Amino acid sequence: MANPFQGEVALTLNDERRVLKLTLGALAELEAGLQTDTLVALVERYEAGQFSSADVVRVVVAGLRGGGWQGGYDDILTADITGGPLEAARVGAALLARAFTVPS
Repeated sequence: MANPFQGEVALTLNDERRVLKLTLGALAELEAGLQTDTLVALVERYEAGQFSSADVVRVVVAGLRGGGWQGGYDDILTADITGGPLEAARVGAALLARAFTVPS
């Protein structure tokens, strides 16, 4: 089970439940993947509903890798995500929120 107090979010990928987490290493990988952008700009895009599908893929892959998944971007492009793109976007938003807020 995903523990929101540790920043974890669950996602079913190829019929397998995964726990995602934006660890410091996952955040560094995510930021490097943004190239000229910043994590703050990414969070702002999510908050404004202006994120791209590429943003969603980057956040989900970083979260999966932070949760111990060994796959990469090519793997996620052909994966079946239960709930589809909308669920992936929701998970991405939850990951970012949990990484940058203190649970109440």
